[in-house]
Amino acid sequence: MLIKFFKTLLILILLSLAVIVGGFFYVKSYLQEEIKTPKMLFIPKGSTKSVMKSLQKNGIDISDFDFYLVKLIGYPQAGWIDLGAQKMKRGEFFAKITRLKAALVDVVLIPGETREIFFDQISKQLDLNKTKLTHYYKKLTDIDDGLILAETYHVPKGINEENLVKYLVEKSLKLHREISEKELKKYDRNEWFSKYVTIASIIQKEAANKSEMPLVSAVIYNRLKKKMKLQMDGTLNYGKYSHIKVTPKRIKEDNSSYNTYKISALPPSPVCAVSIDAIKAALYPSKVDYLYFVKGKGKSHKFTTTYKQHLREIHK
Repeated sequence: MLIKFFKTLLILILLSLAVIVGGFFYVKSYLQEEIKTPKMLFIPKGSTKSVMKSLQKNGIDISDFDFYLVKLIGYPQAGWIDLGAQKMKRGEFFAKITRLKAALVDVVLIPGETREIFFDQISKQLDLNKTKLTHYYKKLTDIDDGLILAETYHVPKGINEENLVKYLVEKSLKLHREISEKELKKYDRNEWFSKYVTIASIIQKEAANKSEMPLVSAVIYNRLKKKMKLQMDGTLNYGKYSHIKVTPKRIKEDNSSYNTYKISALPPSPVCAVSIDAIKAALYPSKVDYLYFVKGKGKSHKFTTTYKQHLREIHK
């Protein structure tokens, strides 16, 4: 009986060893498999499981089993990672995403700047092709401007046009949704950009400072309510005209839907990048009856209710 027990125990031990050895060689072979990866990879913040799911959605050939292998090595680093190659062994990929960090460079989108000028600036700063930036942008969205929020973005050196545009658009869209859901308790993409972000972009162009933003917002809403033309120079500083002075000749010759001296409505889309402050002003205009404003002393504006008062401020 005792001999039989030891024989059984020995068999179990041998089987266990066989399983362990077989498993070891299987995992070793599995980690040697070659997978395709982007040269620059953005890893979002979150748990290991959520990160692995995100990588799967981005087309990287990893499975649920890989989650446990990565857990044995460490935790995925959040942010940009320079993988250095587009093909590598699975094990090498896991090691890199848990250890590497990319060298970053700051890209600044100034509030009030247009996408066209911004792409021109970053193409020079990062040695990229502006035409390709525009191409990938238009593949991702039909919102011509105002989608990429005005802020500082930390991007890796060596990032290509497609990855840069994808990062800027996806991060901004996420923030737009979060702001809308927080302030309006909903997110209607069309209403958000055609109304609120468009108004915010005009505010961004016209207001001299943050404190004026709700007042400019009130003027916009009040004029729209009365079906008055907005007649604001800022709407003509769209696209390539961002830094071009608006003259009477320009007002007369521009027949686009951005010329609010001719149309009695908002422009068809935002005219520039906006800040969070401008968005909040568009959502919460001041409760005043102002219909006009003109530049006063310094850079601030004088706001008035009647045209007679407005003329008086102009003469001053």
